[in-house]
Amino acid sequence: MNRQPVVADVALDVTLECMDAAGNRHRIDTVLGYHRPDAYAITMTFMTGDEPLTWTFARDLLISGMHAPTGDGDVHIFPSITNGRAVIVITLSSPDGHLLLEARTDQVSEFIEGTLELVPAGSESSQVNVDDLIAQILS
Repeated sequence: MNRQPVVADVALDVTLECMDAAGNRHRIDTVLGYHRPDAYAITMTFMTGDEPLTWTFARDLLISGMHAPTGDGDVHIFPSITNGRAVIVITLSSPDGHLLLEARTDQVSEFIEGTLELVPAGSESSQVNVDDLIAQILS
């Protein structure tokens, strides 16, 4: 994988399967990232084209989506079986279009476990630096 720097306390390189509108499958090198100062969120950074493209969404959404369909708005996640293997299906929507991705469940589980070891569920608010957050909003 041609890995670009991703700022994260927990990061995992994964190759996602992408299905286009015609049903063709493509592989996308991706980095799942978790950064303690943004303890409620995870990032998916797609290593495509000239610049990486990053989507950010709730860690809880990814955790819930591993067990049951979940999501609202631009991100939906659900567990599935593809070709006899457990996967997590992630759909991303934007004004530019929709993307359907499949990630291996074992890889997503490994990533989530790493984030929960760093910041246990329910303790995210203790990681947020309010002064930094206000400075970002005002800048």
